[in-house]
Amino acid sequence: MNGISGGIAVRRWPVLALASMLLRTVLTGTFARYLSASVVALCADAGTFLILLQGGTPPAGAAAAGFILGIAVNWLVSSRVMFADRVAGAGPQRRRQQALFLVSALVGLVLTTVIVGGAPILAINPRLAKLVAVAVSFVTTSGMRHVMVFSKARFG
Repeated sequence: MNGISGGIAVRRWPVLALASMLLRTVLTGTFARYLSASVVALCADAGTFLILLQGGTPPAGAAAAGFILGIAVNWLVSSRVMFADRVAGAGPQRRRQQALFLVSALVGLVLTTVIVGGAPILAINPRLAKLVAVAVSFVTTSGMRHVMVFSKARFG
C-alpha cells in the first residue's frame, strides 16, 4: 500500500487538523502573549544573571537580581503592550492588580532563588539550574497571572 489507500491518509487528517488548530491557538492566543512578554523579560533576566555570575556574584544572588529586573520588564511589557486591554483602570482595582502581579513575581523569585541556590549543593552548573528555574517559574507565574492578574472576568 502506498499510504493513501486503505483509508490511512483519511485517518491521519483529523490528527493533523487538531495539531494545526492547537498550534494556531498557542501561537496567536493568550499563551503567545504570555510567552512573548516572558521572552522579552528573560533577556533582561538572563543577561543580568550572566553578567553578575561572571563578576563573581553568588549564583542565588545573581539569579534573584536578574529575576527582579526581569519582572519589572515583564510588568511593563505585559501591562503596556501584551495585556493593555486587560489592565484595570487607575485606582484601587489597578493597585490590586499590581499587587497580584507582585505576588506572582515573588512566587517566581522564590522558585528561581531556591532552584539556582541549590545547584552548587547538588554539584549542578548554575546556568543549567537557571534554565530549569526559568521553565518552572514561567509555567507557575503564567498560570497565576492568567487566573489572578489579567483575567477578563476579574478586571474586564
